[in-house]
Amino acid sequence: MKALLIARRELAGYLRTLSGYIIIAVILGLNGLFFNAFALGKAAERSATVLSNFFYYSSGFTIVASVFISMRLLAEERQSGTLPLLYSSPVRDRDIVLGKYLAGLVFLALYLACTVYMPLMVMVNGKVSAGHIAAGYLGLLLLGSASLAVGTFGSALARNQLLAAILTACMLVGLIVCWLLARITAQPLSDVFSALSLWNQHFPPFQAGLVHVRDVAYYLLVTYVALFGATRVLEARRWR
Repeated sequence: MKALLIARRELAGYLRTLSGYIIIAVILGLNGLFFNAFALGKAAERSATVLSNFFYYSSGFTIVASVFISMRLLAEERQSGTLPLLYSSPVRDRDIVLGKYLAGLVFLALYLACTVYMPLMVMVNGKVSAGHIAAGYLGLLLLGSASLAVGTFGSALARNQLLAAILTACMLVGLIVCWLLARITAQPLSDVFSALSLWNQHFPPFQAGLVHVRDVAYYLLVTYVALFGATRVLEARRWR
């Protein structure tokens, strides 16, 4: 319950400030441009391919949105000096982390909801299944959830929002390029790096309209581990 109250307050902060709307507007505009230029650019392609291309480009913008949404979650409290007030309140560290993460996740979901018109255009003018769209958006939400959780961990480590964004970007890039390490290493390391890959190994099935339990479990596990790490960072800082 306390986590939900924190989430409500944090979400209200996003909706009251201009920066939140700027983030959504800019990334939504860029996503629309890429959709029009690349996903719709080849008229001869089948509707399912166009939809798959949409999810391909949208996955990148979802990761970018997660970085900018998460950078303020905890780093802003530390930067403005209000973190001790949270520590002095009767709220557990995990409630603080979970509440702020949930607020960011709802805000990210609002961004994803604003992109629905693009696959609907494909659906109206072509032949694609609602299941393909649902699977793709489930993948985007899970990818965004994991990226946002990593961003929450980065925000807990950082002293300010800029540093939080840089730390988050570095961690996410590290997870994304694991597939490159998988190609140049021998087994069993190649299997480990392949399994850790944030995008290449786990998102393409969603992009194609397929939902695999292993991919859902991977994104949920990354989310849990990152939020657990953020909680431990707050606990360590509380007792300094």
